[in-house]
Amino acid sequence: MTTIWHLPRIELLDLSKFREQRPVALLTGKRSWQAVNTMVRLPVVVQAEPESLDRKTLDDLASGMPKQVKAIYAVGGGVVADAAKYMGYRAKLPVVIIPTALSVDGFFTPVVSLRDDKGVGFYVETGPAEKVLIDWDVISAAPKHLRGGGIVELLSITTGILDWKYAAEKGKNAPEERFQEWAARIAAGIGQRAFGIAAGVGDGKIVAMRELLDLICMEVRLTAQLGHTRPQEGGEQFFAQMMQNRFAQRSRLSYSELLGPGILLAMVLHGQEAKNISVIRQVMESAGVRLNQLESQDIFETLVALPDFVKKNKLEYGILHDADLSADRAREVIRLAGL
Repeated sequence: MTTIWHLPRIELLDLSKFREQRPVALLTGKRSWQAVNTMVRLPVVVQAEPESLDRKTLDDLASGMPKQVKAIYAVGGGVVADAAKYMGYRAKLPVVIIPTALSVDGFFTPVVSLRDDKGVGFYVETGPAEKVLIDWDVISAAPKHLRGGGIVELLSITTGILDWKYAAEKGKNAPEERFQEWAARIAAGIGQRAFGIAAGVGDGKIVAMRELLDLICMEVRLTAQLGHTRPQEGGEQFFAQMMQNRFAQRSRLSYSELLGPGILLAMVLHGQEAKNISVIRQVMESAGVRLNQLESQDIFETLVALPDFVKKNKLEYGILHDADLSADRAREVIRLAGL
């Protein structure tokens, strides 16, 4: 990115007291909308329930936007938030996001992750949403395994930094993504603090959820300042993305349920000690993240295919580019990760 983007305006409020005067397009899901529809009063012109981030589908929705729509609202999780940001970018309309759980950092980022017609993920720089509206009563009422899932985005710093540093040692970082010790230290501090709030997030304590919000915003702000996501995105994210492409549509798993196992696998590939892997597993589980939702065969097939996936799609250099993931080695990695 060549633009250093700002965060969206974030308002902490009682949604029942919020009013929107502009005619809006609403993107949501049935369960998400049921969680807030008695509180939120919106002059809805058109409503859609996107289930994927297929670029062609979103382009069609954006091009068919009724002319009277003056803003786009996303109510729910990461899929509707990214869909709304992309459609707002295409239709040149402001976007307002109402999360029903702090499940991803994408509510606050200036980019969206889309899928092409082959299911391969890629980023589009859309700029941030106009506003994000946070009602703590809504967030606290979310299912435990979703409520604070965004904490896994922070914990991915653990392995993201390892891949960033590994690429630097191999001389593989692009000049604009050069390893910077000061940035790595700031990111590591954010990730470390996530350990301290995990149990409170799992219990739905507002003070912990507020700190989770702060940490997510700090992570997003740091990567926006750097112009890349290397401190927080490595092999663990690529595993989650590939798993999402191949299998998640049939089970509708949350992103944290894909990324969490990816972190454990990446730690093994980086030669981390078993006690460190155990600690981060306990931290994720204490935050309510479910790490047992993936089928073992799906994990195996994805892991074996990952080295070719990252090379074919020219993803950022890391341990996966040099990893020996034969069938036997992949099974051993999965065993050591406790999956």
